[in-house]
Amino acid sequence: MGGDVSDVHAHRPDRLTRRELLAYLAGVPLTGLVGCGFRDRISFEGQLLSPDVSIGHRLRDGWRPPEPTESPRSHRVVIVGGGIAGLSAAWQLQRRGIEDFVVLELEGQPGGTSLSGDRAGFRFPWGAHYVPAPMKENEALVELFGELGAIVAVAEDGEPVFAEHALCREPEERVFFQGRWIGGLYPHAGASDEDLSQLERFRQAMRDWSARRDQAGRRMFAIPMSLGSDGDVVRKLDTLSMDQWMQSQGFTSQRLRWLVDYACRDDYGLTSRQTSAWAGVFYFASRLRPGSAQSQPVITWPEGNGRIVGYLADRCGTRLRCGHAVTAIRDTGAERIQIRAFDTRSSTTVEFVAEDVVFAAPQFLAPHVLVDWKSSGRTLTSFRYGGWVVANVFLNARPQESGSEMCWDNVIYDSRSLGYVTSTHQTGSDHGPTVLTWYQPMLDDDPRVSRAELMRLAWRDWASVVVSDLRKAHPDIGSLIERIDVMRWGHAMIQPRVGFVWGDQRQAAAHSLGRVHFAGTDLSGVALMEEAFDRGVRAADRCLASPVG
Repeated sequence: MGGDVSDVHAHRPDRLTRRELLAYLAGVPLTGLVGCGFRDRISFEGQLLSPDVSIGHRLRDGWRPPEPTESPRSHRVVIVGGGIAGLSAAWQLQRRGIEDFVVLELEGQPGGTSLSGDRAGFRFPWGAHYVPAPMKENEALVELFGELGAIVAVAEDGEPVFAEHALCREPEERVFFQGRWIGGLYPHAGASDEDLSQLERFRQAMRDWSARRDQAGRRMFAIPMSLGSDGDVVRKLDTLSMDQWMQSQGFTSQRLRWLVDYACRDDYGLTSRQTSAWAGVFYFASRLRPGSAQSQPVITWPEGNGRIVGYLADRCGTRLRCGHAVTAIRDTGAERIQIRAFDTRSSTTVEFVAEDVVFAAPQFLAPHVLVDWKSSGRTLTSFRYGGWVVANVFLNARPQESGSEMCWDNVIYDSRSLGYVTSTHQTGSDHGPTVLTWYQPMLDDDPRVSRAELMRLAWRDWASVVVSDLRKAHPDIGSLIERIDVMRWGHAMIQPRVGFVWGDQRQAAAHSLGRVHFAGTDLSGVALMEEAFDRGVRAADRCLASPVG
């Protein structure tokens, strides 16, 4: 690739044929698309997966489930959604002595976008796959990671000491640039003095942001964001894009701009031109411990954040009810809330009553299930969710390498994808069969276009895109593939576009509606495990603060 980030993410032309769309998504010319020629046809197997959207679409279109035939089931708290936020709310309720709760999850297994899978002896993520090591201020998450065995001690300065097996092992990351792999994510090879000068100046700017405090003594940027500043200094960053902020600071190096654009795509599914400058700076500054030049180390497992999901789900036991699609939440006016859920396995409606509800599902579902939504005066027009594709590629052997051995995180510079993580890396297996988990955000300015493309393309189409992209760095990979499974996430992540993070709608959405308390990473505007966890914990605390009738 020549240089400008905009070359890689240029808007696609309208009315592309299917083959043209595949080549565009893979970032290759038509002649470089796998599957076009007889000798290069796809011969391996796989399947196309996606979350269950049928009930949501039916509710949107006016469908109402059958009336319940049994008496309501009473609980102190009903939690709607079994992703990280909902499971974290359950964890916090248990910590505070509340065992009378139930978690209702639409899918057949919990996790949401932290879902993981296992096949043929391999474990692998289907979405979120790492967490920056939490600092001591993030007390609840530190406690959870202690329970998970990821923390083994506390240092003299109060910071947690992380277990070696939980920290991402070396080599951690590399980038494929100009025909070879380079250690780290910054493409140092051939960088000019000006490139390196701008890189150091950018890093110093992030260190300055990480050390800076507001008048209340809070860090300007902290994880979770509830520990950081909400003052005018940070709010102003939300009024411009990260690309505009980079320009205003004189950061013109294309290598640096690529790195920042990659960071935005990695965490937010947006280009730097689409991302709020608040979110762009947050990505870098919040991961730096004040006074440190290094970002916090990464915690990961072979199945990614699915390890956290499994632990939290096990704590819930039978109180976690999968296959239950919540269709209505109504405040009865008697300090009791009525919840109806459609049991997708028995095709019956189950009714619950609770003193409090934690709504840990995405906000875009709220207007369709909260009976009192219209009278609340709330709007969600600024909430926009990006589509993602995640593919798990099963290899019978490792591809040949050029310049560096396979890492945990492997990024291709000249690509619309984010590259892949190696699921076996944490197991210490550096040779032989493995599974590569490949990620690609859909970057259209209108997310509806992305979702239409996700549904338009079949498994063979996506397999062609995945292999075409991977062949840029691994020309021999086609002969090593035994299977590719592809997950389509239509509403994978909230998008922190310009003006959203500190906009009125996001802030209003976090407020409880009577005794319905909201949780979910979209309330933070950034789709991070830490934010979902924090939102779930705080929603549980609001339940406990409610007077019990």
